[in-house]
Amino acid sequence: MSATVSPFARSSAYEESLLSDRQQSIEEMYSVPESFLEIEVKNPQTHGFGRKMYTDYEIMCKTNIPAFKLRHSIVRRRYSDFEAFRDILENESTRVNIPPLPGKVFTNRFSDEVIESRREGLERFLSIVAGHPLLQTGSQVLCAFLQDPAWDKSQWV
Repeated sequence: MSATVSPFARSSAYEESLLSDRQQSIEEMYSVPESFLEIEVKNPQTHGFGRKMYTDYEIMCKTNIPAFKLRHSIVRRRYSDFEAFRDILENESTRVNIPPLPGKVFTNRFSDEVIESRREGLERFLSIVAGHPLLQTGSQVLCAFLQDPAWDKSQWV
C-alpha cells in the first residue's frame, strides 16, 4: 500500500509524485511556448569624434505577447535614450519599481570592457522591465521604445 503524500509536505515528495505520473509529449517539449519574450542588446557601435562621441546598441526583440505590436523588431538606442525611457517609465507606472540602469561612466567610457559591461547591464534592465506583466499591459512607452525605430524621447516628455 503506497503512502499518500500531503500537498503541504515540505519535502519535494509531493512534487515528484505529480511529475512522475506523466511524461511530456514531443509537442510540449518542442512547440512554441504559450508566451515568450526574448530581448537581446548587442552590436554596440561608437559614432562621432571627440566630445561628440557616443555608443548606441541594437535591441532585438522577439515575442508572441499580444501587448507588443511586432513579433520581431530591431532598433538602435543610445544610453541617453535608456535614461529618458527609464524616467518616463518611472513617471508612468507608480506601482512598479523600475530597476536602475548600469551607472554612468566618465573615464575610459569607449573601451571594449566598459561598452561590454554596459551592454550586459542594459540587456538585464530591458529583460526585467519588458518581462513585467504590469508594464506589458499598462505602459504606453515600453513597446514604442523596444520596437519603434523612430522613437524619440521628446514625444514622451
